[in-house]
Amino acid sequence: MAKLAPETIATILNLQARLLAGIDQASSAEFAIFQQYGEIEATATVLEQLQNASERLRNPYSRFYTLLLRISESQPTASSAMLNLLAQTIEQAEADASAIEATIREAKRDFNLP
Repeated sequence: MAKLAPETIATILNLQARLLAGIDQASSAEFAIFQQYGEIEATATVLEQLQNASERLRNPYSRFYTLLLRISESQPTASSAMLNLLAQTIEQAEADASAIEATIREAKRDFNLP
């Protein structure tokens, strides 16, 4: 396996957990809003935003899985392009997770969800 710094691996695994939690929270909020209010004009936009939020979090999660697998199979080292893509994915995942967490909080607040 091409070696990654333990800190990099920890960052990725922590981000994956954060992404999964965000997917769960977005899906849960979407379900709760739909159950309580249905798909009406007042909820259509937020339901779509929450679906998009889940999708935005799924993409980097899947990319991490694929990149880590490819890096682990790379011998003796991973290509610089692969490592650059990993660094970009980390940066983008952190930004997306923060933005989507704010979107979820706002949706919950707007519809009085816990």
